[in-house]
Amino acid sequence: MSTGRTQVRMGPGEMVQAAAMARRFYLEGKSKIQIAEEFGVSRFKVARVLETALERDLVRIEIRVPAELDAERSDALRAHYGLRHAVVVETPADQADAPDPENLGAVAADLLGELVSDGDVLGLAWGRSIITMANALDRLAPCTVVQLTGVYDVGTAERGSVEAVRTAAAVSGGEAHPLYAPMVLADPATASALRAQSQIAAAMSYFDKVTVAVVSIGSWAAGISTVHDALSDDEREHYAGLGVAAEMSSHLFDAQGRRVGRDLGERCITIEADRLRRIPEVLAIAGGMKKAGAIDAVLRSGLVTSLVTDTAAADHLLHSTGPAPRPALDRADPDGS
Repeated sequence: MSTGRTQVRMGPGEMVQAAAMARRFYLEGKSKIQIAEEFGVSRFKVARVLETALERDLVRIEIRVPAELDAERSDALRAHYGLRHAVVVETPADQADAPDPENLGAVAADLLGELVSDGDVLGLAWGRSIITMANALDRLAPCTVVQLTGVYDVGTAERGSVEAVRTAAAVSGGEAHPLYAPMVLADPATASALRAQSQIAAAMSYFDKVTVAVVSIGSWAAGISTVHDALSDDEREHYAGLGVAAEMSSHLFDAQGRRVGRDLGERCITIEADRLRRIPEVLAIAGGMKKAGAIDAVLRSGLVTSLVTDTAAADHLLHSTGPAPRPALDRADPDGS
C-alpha cells in the first residue's frame, strides 16, 4: 500500500534488509524487538524500516473478506450502535425488497460458531432466519440449547423453531429443550396455565442460564411480523395506535426503542425483556429495507448486542440520528475479558 510520498532511492543492501525485516514481521510473526536483536539494530530502526517498506511498496497490505461481506459498513454499523459484532452481507439483487435475505442465515451460522463456547446455554427464538441459520450450522461448541419463544403455528412446530433447537443441539452434541406451545395465546389465563405445565416450565427454567441468544426482528406489518399476523384486525389496530414500529420475541417497541403494549406479553410464551437484557450476548438476524426501521427501533432498545443484516438495511441504519444505548459496553463480555 503506497502512501504516495517521494523518497530517496534505496540501495540494494537497504532494500534486501527491509525485505528481510518485513518478512520476519508480517509473515513469521516476529516482534520488532526480536528482529532488532537478530539484525543488531535498535527496535526504533526496525520500526522505521518497516514503515519505509510500506512506503516503497516492498510490502503491500490487503484487507480482504469474502465478497458477500461488507467490512466497511460492518465496522461503521458496529460503532454507530455500540454493538459487539455487526456483520453486513451484500443484498442479493433479486431480494432487494424481501425481508431477511436468505444469505443472512448462513452468515449468522458462521458467526454463532464463533460466539458459542463450551458449556454455554444457547437460546433460540422463533424466526424464519433463525430456522435458516440452524440448518446452515456445521460447527458449534458443546452447549445446551433452549427455545426462547413459543411457535407461530403449532402445526408446523416440527419444521420450525422446535426443529431449529434440535438441529443446533445435534450439531453441538448438547441437550435440547424445545417449547411445544404457541407463541401467542387467546388470553393471559391460558398462557399462565401453559407456563405451569411441567415440560414447558422445565424449558423456561433455563432462561436465566442463557449466555448467548439469537433473536429475529419484525416490522409491524403483515408478513413481516409473526406476532402481527397472529392477532385479530382489532388487536393490530390497537397496538398500531400505541405507536408500535417493531416486534422482537413478542415484545413491542416504538420507533425510539421504548417498549409499548406490555399487556401482550402476558398472553405470550416467551422470554421476558428483562431477562434478555441480562444475557451477555444477544444476536439479532434481520435485513431488508422493509425491516430497516424496525431494526433501528430494536437496536435503540439496548436489548441486542450483535447484529447480522444486509446492505439494504445497513444504509438506512447508518443514516439514523439521535443517541442510542451501547449495549455491548454495558454488559460483560461473554468470554470474561
